[in-house]
Amino acid sequence: MANSAEYRRLSLVISGGQTGADRGGLEAAIVLGIPHGGWCPAGRRAEDGRIPDRYRLIEHSSSSYRPRTKSNIASADATIVFIQDEQYVTTGSLFTIREAACQLKPCLVVEAFSSKAEAEVRAFLATHRPESLNVAGSRESRVPGIQAAVANLLLKVWR
Repeated sequence: MANSAEYRRLSLVISGGQTGADRGGLEAAIVLGIPHGGWCPAGRRAEDGRIPDRYRLIEHSSSSYRPRTKSNIASADATIVFIQDEQYVTTGSLFTIREAACQLKPCLVVEAFSSKAEAEVRAFLATHRPESLNVAGSRESRVPGIQAAVANLLLKVWR
């Protein structure tokens, strides 16, 4: 099984800064001192208001989800999409998965609350060894608790 070598190799966590999985990835990066950033919609809008400056995101010229998602995928070596379960995948997550495939970037879809999630993330990182990782997935309003679940899972993996 992979160890903390993934954390030492990871030099950037990228995300769009929306509530939920996006912020879970950014919060884990902040705790561990991993450089972080990414693209957010013009106006820094999220479902809970303005995206905090501490996430170090760059405003995209568009306020639309798709262009900033394409930029985040393009800026990363790989993407992990955190969902609730395989039967509940939002259109935003589906777009992210398809766009990663179009850009020929490795993409893992993982059920954030699964007992297998940690092992799946470790195996993905060990296989693809990304230096920059895009973290995306479900929003907190649609999947309560996903932000904390993603942050805690990534902290376990990266420590």
